Amino acid sequence: MLVSAGCSYVLLGHSERRTLFGETDEDINAKLLKSLEQPGLKVILCVGETLQEYQSGMLESVVNTQITKGLKGVDASMLLNDRIIIAYEPCWAIGTGLVATPAQAQHAHVAIRSSLADMYGADTGVSESVRIQYGGSVTPDSAEELISERDVDGALVGGASLNADSFTRIFDGATTANSKKKVTVQTVLQVSIVRTRSEP
Repeated sequence: MLVSAGCSYVLLGHSERRTLFGETDEDINAKLLKSLEQPGLKVILCVGETLQEYQSGMLESVVNTQITKGLKGVDASMLLNDRIIIAYEPCWAIGTGLVATPAQAQHAHVAIRSSLADMYGADTGVSESVRIQYGGSVTPDSAEELISERDVDGALVGGASLNADSFTRIFDGATTANSKKKVTVQTVLQVSIVRTRSEP
């Protein structure tokens, strides 16, 4: 139904779905597997910790659990052929105006890549090639610095996408950051848009 309506991406695991609607990692996994049955439909899987979890030093364990359970039963090829994109969204930064520092974002993205390497094996290429975006109050002032980090492949933009000037400046910052990266692996610029609230 989504594909026939023209959708090419589906956003799963957003913090509002987890907290307001009680979606579990198992629920998200079931939706992810169903989405992958639809040719042409890509999944953006959101993971991230609450402020309390972050302050308690639980970032790695939280994202590891969300990755492991969210991707259960998913073949590595789905990550290697760009059917799944991961979005790190620290819950404490969504809609609050708080933004992870570039170092915090980089640390979280490395933790996600480590979880992927543990799950799929370091020699499969999954952890290096999967796109991981940062989402969490991305602004024109923060986009370039965040995306300049080695393991941050793009931005998942929420409220800032509702203003054309703001969104254009985020896109320009992402483009500049991408052109400055000196990495041997392919870096793909992608700025995704999340309109406002998740719908039931």
